[in-house]
Amino acid sequence: MVIHMKNFDNTKNAGEEDYEVMRGDVSGSDKSNPDKLNFAENLQYLRKQKDITQEQLAEQLEVSRQSVSKWESGQSYPEMEKLLQLCGMFRCNMDILLRGDVRSIFTEDVYGYDKFQNKFNKLVAGGVGLILLGLGIMLLLSGAGMSEMLCGAIFWSFLIIAVLIFIVMGLQKDRFCQKNPVIEDFYIEEEKERAYRNFTVRIAVGVGIILTDVLFCMVFGEKVEIIPDPALAERAESALMGIFLLMIAVAVTILVYGGLDKEKYNIKGYNEEANPSPEKKKRNALIGKLCACIMLVAVIIYLILNLVVNFGMAWIAFVIGGILCGMVAVALSKSSGSDQG
Repeated sequence: MVIHMKNFDNTKNAGEEDYEVMRGDVSGSDKSNPDKLNFAENLQYLRKQKDITQEQLAEQLEVSRQSVSKWESGQSYPEMEKLLQLCGMFRCNMDILLRGDVRSIFTEDVYGYDKFQNKFNKLVAGGVGLILLGLGIMLLLSGAGMSEMLCGAIFWSFLIIAVLIFIVMGLQKDRFCQKNPVIEDFYIEEEKERAYRNFTVRIAVGVGIILTDVLFCMVFGEKVEIIPDPALAERAESALMGIFLLMIAVAVTILVYGGLDKEKYNIKGYNEEANPSPEKKKRNALIGKLCACIMLVAVIIYLILNLVVNFGMAWIAFVIGGILCGMVAVALSKSSGSDQG
């Protein structure tokens, strides 16, 4: 459920009346509803949700720590200018900050995080599956006697669609993180437990498909080897490899989606990713540049092997490129972690 909050532009006018009333009642408590938070409790709650100290908040507002302490204890009350800064900092309107209960902001998915992540996870996992699916169809059709040029064109069609998906979703993810740098964990424990159970099932299913696929290739691979006609044996081997990759595409899609769906519930990880440190930003930029260079080299090698050398398994350049990208990302992440330690 999405809760539409009031426009922040209207918070000043809407809050000035409350502000004048609250000047006479420093605590800001709502005596008609004792379960409702007052301003002091709202401020303390918001500060803790953002995981900052009173001193850090005071520095951002350019006031003393003692002032923040008095606000949170109900001994004094901030000026209108500081209230507006607090509303902008914590992304809430003044009416809620003064007279409402800020906990209501965090009880629902007010930013549409769950809906966006579901869309992101499905499309990214599908994009990974499309690449492997394209390889499998290319080899399957090659085994059926289709020309290599046409088979290559079909694979490139799948690859282009996958790359476009990655680009679009990557840009949308960056935009979402910029708009919503901090999100409160609104998932309940029951949802997290159910997500973990789904994750274990998906891992088991994905690994099971891969093992079944390997067994399938072992059984039928022996039959391909005894085909007397070399040309027919080569086509049969290509078709068998195509079937192998089709099943691998299904398994990898399930595994990738399972991992992404599990990570969706890690709100703390999302907040860290949306607010990276300068060192992490530099590291991510370096990883992106290195991976781009690796995949560019993989494309060049593929074109040379496929068009010049006429190597039937030129597609393996992309597999090696993907593995190298993963190794670069892991190596740089580990080196950064060891430096921090």
